[in-house]
Amino acid sequence: MGIYNYIIRRLLYVIPILLGVCLLVFLMFNIVAGDPTAVLLGKHATAKQMAELRHELGLDKHWFMQYIDIVKSAFSLDFGRSWASRQQIIPMIKAGTCVSLTLVVPSILITNALAISMALVAAFFRGRALDRGLVLLSIIMMSISGLAYILFSQWFFAYKLGWFEIAGYEHGFPACIPYIALPCFILVLLSVGSDLRFYRTVILDEMYQDYVRTARAKGLPEGLVLFKHVLKNVMIPIITNLITQLPSWLLGTLLVESFFGIPGLGGITINAINNADFPVIKAITILSAIFYVIFNVITDILYTVVDPRIKLS
Repeated sequence: MGIYNYIIRRLLYVIPILLGVCLLVFLMFNIVAGDPTAVLLGKHATAKQMAELRHELGLDKHWFMQYIDIVKSAFSLDFGRSWASRQQIIPMIKAGTCVSLTLVVPSILITNALAISMALVAAFFRGRALDRGLVLLSIIMMSISGLAYILFSQWFFAYKLGWFEIAGYEHGFPACIPYIALPCFILVLLSVGSDLRFYRTVILDEMYQDYVRTARAKGLPEGLVLFKHVLKNVMIPIITNLITQLPSWLLGTLLVESFFGIPGLGGITINAINNADFPVIKAITILSAIFYVIFNVITDILYTVVDPRIKLS
């Protein structure tokens, strides 16, 4: 199957996925969330004011028409304006995503570089003190909460030592570096432990394959077997982990962005939830589903680049 036909066929999966996501969004905000006008207008709003706002926002329409409106906005990518700020939603999300990417991309690259390197070292010295030490280190890093990392890092590195900015953000490179350095460091600490354990397991499983035993029988050094043969054959799970991390990290940084005052996608999400800003939450939810499909297609295509034996079908 040609690569273009494969991409088109996979992207067609977006249609049923979007319909399902739109249904979940509709149910979540019309059954679970209740009436947002009380949050938008405050507790002193009159019944007339609430009724007028419900009409303005289209909340007095029949439930089926409300669902159709959500579907239309999903397929047209026109989510209108934020209820809280009255800003256009797509430019607002685009700006927040660009800010989050300056934080997320270097964090993912550093995390995976460290995790893969330490996993290779652990596999090379498997069963020995260094391997056990790295496993213990990964468990300790995974056991510490993100809040503890954030509070200690802000107090020690930013407040006590003054090495980093404690909060804030400046747009543009390299002006943003002093503001994202410490948050990046925290994100690496939060993720490198779990990635190290994952990569170590994948590499050790691969080292018990027949071709590895054959390479050893031919007298190849253990380091050459590990770095030349094993590493090449574990690239597929590495690529899968690397590519699929990006969408989840963009939303997963909301705690770090909140504490450091970074105006990224996480901050937009928290503000939207606090303000019952349904259009913004709807847009972020739907766009996340679309990007997950796109990133899965990219992952499948990269599989064929890494291993030509894999065919797109």
